[in-house]
Amino acid sequence: NYGSKDERSWQLRFHTQTAGCSLTAQQPENNIVRVAFQALAAVLGGTQSLHTNSMDEALALPSENAVKIALRTQQIIAHETGVTNTVDPLGGSYYVESLTVKMEEEAEKYFAEIDRLGGVIEAIEKGYMQREIGRAAYRYQQEFDTKERIVVGVNEFAEPNEKIQIPMLRISPEVEKKQVARLREVKASRNQEDVSSMLATLRKSATDGTNLMPVLAEAMHKYVTLGEICGVLREEFGTYEETPVI
Repeated sequence: NYGSKDERSWQLRFHTQTAGCSLTAQQPENNIVRVAFQALAAVLGGTQSLHTNSMDEALALPSENAVKIALRTQQIIAHETGVTNTVDPLGGSYYVESLTVKMEEEAEKYFAEIDRLGGVIEAIEKGYMQREIGRAAYRYQQEFDTKERIVVGVNEFAEPNEKIQIPMLRISPEVEKKQVARLREVKASRNQEDVSSMLATLRKSATDGTNLMPVLAEAMHKYVTLGEICGVLREEFGTYEETPVI
């Protein structure tokens, strides 16, 4: 418990988001069903906060209609299914408990391996995380190609001549022009001395290892832009280059 004295600090509060990687561009309406089942699983698991992906996110940014359907999915689960009437409705299920134990055991193996490598930063620099993600992606693709893993509408039950019928979000080029104009207006109206002072403070904090969060918060209040902040941090820390993984 990291030495925590307050029992409230020991509580696990968690947010769940449905799996965007499971959404398909083919037959996108099927994604409504995928998201609904994933959201139901999250609620049955006791999540305190939930984000449901929209059906068209494999194609573009979600349309207003798709977002509304995702929201209604949560509301139907909350108000029509009855699953929220019971705390831990799956508690005591042998199968669910066995899955929980298995997940815990596998997670502990990862923790042990990361510790053996010298911690998270060392593990990243040695390519461990990237390698594990790559292996999982390769395994998934193999299962998909051999149809050991069925994705409805993609590698099975596909429609070769399918035409996407759902409305797509189209962002007007005027949005960029308006944002550029707003940015110029902010830069013209802010106190440039405050901006220069904050950027200097940020640079000093980046070099001496002090906590950057209070400095970043103050910089935002002085209307220092994200681009200016990232520019200073890039100059001090450099640009991260991922370790090649074979």
